[in-house]
Amino acid sequence: MADTETVVAAGCLEKSKCYVKTRKGTILAAEILISLIILICYAASFNGGYSAVAICEMVFAIIFFVVFMMEMDKTIQAVNWVWSDLFRTAIGAALYTITSLVCMLRGTGDDALIAGAVFGLLAGILFAYDVYTIILVIKSNKQDTAAPTDV
Repeated sequence: MADTETVVAAGCLEKSKCYVKTRKGTILAAEILISLIILICYAASFNGGYSAVAICEMVFAIIFFVVFMMEMDKTIQAVNWVWSDLFRTAIGAALYTITSLVCMLRGTGDDALIAGAVFGLLAGILFAYDVYTIILVIKSNKQDTAAPTDV
């Protein structure tokens, strides 16, 4: 019983190592990491109320990382994973940008809040880049499935 658990754990670790080497895997890992950094900065500040965005985006990024890493997007056809990921990243980019600007304006004297705001702006840029890459994937999928022009 313990041998099969070790094999499964090693397989999962190997899959995650291989997936992180892809462009989408690198972006998702960076989103998780920067959300964790923002969460730590907001938790250390005097106003910890801004950490909800970082928590939600980190949890969603982890979910999508696991789904894409384990290739569950190919087996679970009930959800359009590409469009779901597009909405997740677009909302994340907007929320990080807005909360970071609010924190920068409000964070006078609170260095942790300012640091979280700077990392939040970087996260907004990262999420916007992810939106761009997803749009490129959607466009390439539309070109691959063109309608036949036979009469």
